[in-house]
Amino acid sequence: MNASILDTIDIVVLGRNLQEARKKRGLTQEDAAKIIQVARTTMTAIEKGERRIKPGELIKLSQAYGRQVSDFVRERPAIQPFRVQLRGPLALANEDTDRIAQPIDELEELCRNYLELENITAAPLVRNYPAEYQISGLPPEQAGERIAVQERNRLGLGDGPLSILREILEEDVGLRVFYLPLTPSKFSEIYFYNDELGGCIAVNSLPPPPREGLPPLPRGGLHPEERRRWSLARGYAHFLANRYTPVVTAYEGYERLPGSERFADSFAQNFLMPTEGLKRRFYDRYLGKGRVTPADLCILAHYYGVSVEALTRRLEDLRLLSSGTWERLRASEFKIRAAQQELGLDRIPAQADKLPQRYQHLAFRAFHQGLISEGQFARFLSLSRMQSRRAAELLSQNTTMMLSDVDLDVALA
Repeated sequence: MNASILDTIDIVVLGRNLQEARKKRGLTQEDAAKIIQVARTTMTAIEKGERRIKPGELIKLSQAYGRQVSDFVRERPAIQPFRVQLRGPLALANEDTDRIAQPIDELEELCRNYLELENITAAPLVRNYPAEYQISGLPPEQAGERIAVQERNRLGLGDGPLSILREILEEDVGLRVFYLPLTPSKFSEIYFYNDELGGCIAVNSLPPPPREGLPPLPRGGLHPEERRRWSLARGYAHFLANRYTPVVTAYEGYERLPGSERFADSFAQNFLMPTEGLKRRFYDRYLGKGRVTPADLCILAHYYGVSVEALTRRLEDLRLLSSGTWERLRASEFKIRAAQQELGLDRIPAQADKLPQRYQHLAFRAFHQGLISEGQFARFLSLSRMQSRRAAELLSQNTTMMLSDVDLDVALA
């Protein structure tokens, strides 16, 4: 490591970054001092920016903190550290809080990387944010429905299904959406907002295992694409109405939820399954034969990209099905996946790439233009050097026109 870099770096900023990294690792100043074999008072001086750190010390601390040396010595965007609350109907054990801390830190780092890539490529994310909606004084369910309708109108989405929900929220709204494995599986999404980064969401990416030969899945315990889409819509609801309240939601099933979560559920069902469109399609199936079958529910759920449970409960809320229909269907041991296979309904295509497409393209643009090194490109994409080379090849096949200086109107003419 070049010592001259440490001679010119702002040691106050470096000390603050070292302190944040230490705390996220759960280490005390005493622990850090032992790692570099100095007194605790020396470690205090380093973190306060009163004593310049030596190259060997920075290398040891970076390793202990699970970070790269470059994370501390290169100029990076300054952001406020994430401070996220845990919310939901479940009792959360201390170990749950400890386990979710790691993906919270990862989300913060990924969002910071995203902002850094935007700065490097001079391509800031366009924010098409509405003013924060005010829902106080309204029943949560009514507020969720009203805001879902307003957002669909604002974004020009009509009343059809949202097959590209993630792309809509990333490209048309300007949110930063990542898919991360959150354990235990009761955690559905992380939401955070600040002025530097805007709205940030991490959706639980844990996939369900194959059903064949396995016992029934625990209710709400895994995250197929239908549930991920629901979680993403709920995260969007938090952004719209509780923008400055960061939260990790622990959510299972349809237990009686607090008002904020009932609002989020109401928004999700109305945003993903708008009333008029759903009614029209329901009656199209009902009027032809005078009844609706479980197969019809499977087809409608697949059309809207939601679970059969979510669709059935939505129809119950609209009084299109009698109350308790879902419970009776479940008690009958109706095999949903088997029925979907018989109907030729493939699993809903997953949109669960860890990194947003725009993030990946910005990393490739920066690498292609020589603005970052191969090592930095690999780090931004969380890949090995070999994997990053293959990723560059794949991205280059889809990015030629994006990087071209050819005027598109002329080319089309």
